[in-house]
Amino acid sequence: MYERKIAPQQVAAFAAALRAEERSDSTIEKYLRDIRNFVVFLDGRPATKELACAWKDMLLAKGRAPATVNAMIAAANRFFALWGWEECRLKPLRLQRKLFRDDRRELTRTEYNHLVATANALGQERLALLMEAICATGIRVSEVRYLTVEAAAQGRTEITLKGKIRTILLPGKLCRKLLKYARRQKIASGEIFLTRGGTSLSRKQIWAEMKALCRRAGVAPSKVFPHNLRHLFARTFYKACRDVAKLADVLGHSSIETTRIYLISTGTEHQHVLERLRLVC
Repeated sequence: MYERKIAPQQVAAFAAALRAEERSDSTIEKYLRDIRNFVVFLDGRPATKELACAWKDMLLAKGRAPATVNAMIAAANRFFALWGWEECRLKPLRLQRKLFRDDRRELTRTEYNHLVATANALGQERLALLMEAICATGIRVSEVRYLTVEAAAQGRTEITLKGKIRTILLPGKLCRKLLKYARRQKIASGEIFLTRGGTSLSRKQIWAEMKALCRRAGVAPSKVFPHNLRHLFARTFYKACRDVAKLADVLGHSSIETTRIYLISTGTEHQHVLERLRLVC
């Protein structure tokens, strides 16, 4: 059996294969980060099932969350499959479905409103409108580029991601605010949310601006990140229509099970349910 040393060219080929599969930029970035983590662990040694298992144990010993470890295992297994190293594949950890979410990471409607108001008060109109756009539509941060002048004028946009196309309707009030902002910025067509240099806003820039804002707004940093706005949309949408299948379509999920994760109640809500049972005499 030949030694399975991972060369930089193989990591580059892995990236090319993921792009050929039309994976999102964020997914590719994460898979590459996980594979490089494995390469650092190997420290020049060839990949084996034993070392892969040791890497998995090391991640757990360092306190990585089980879900995070499973995500890293998925990246490694995809890499192994590309090169035919099936004997190196790892079994994911068996996880019990969560009964409730951590309140410390749950962004409330009140906190969201405070973030938007604070951004506006600080003159950060673009950031305030961006947060409203994500939260009012449930789009991913990687899909912000589909919010164009044309989409705002039509009240809808078509998003192409992971080989799927879905239509997102835009609330009328949001469209009016987007078009008004575009006119002030002298954006006649195309993407609305741009840098001063006229390029698309990056995920890192949006993340950094939100983290800086949460400190000014007095909202816990653990609650403030773009994807949490998508979670808030999902919970609010479901409370309004109680249709998980429709919500899955709006969010662009292939599986309703993925959508259900967004709808898990908080620890506080779960505690209220237990109290209402009145089973303690």
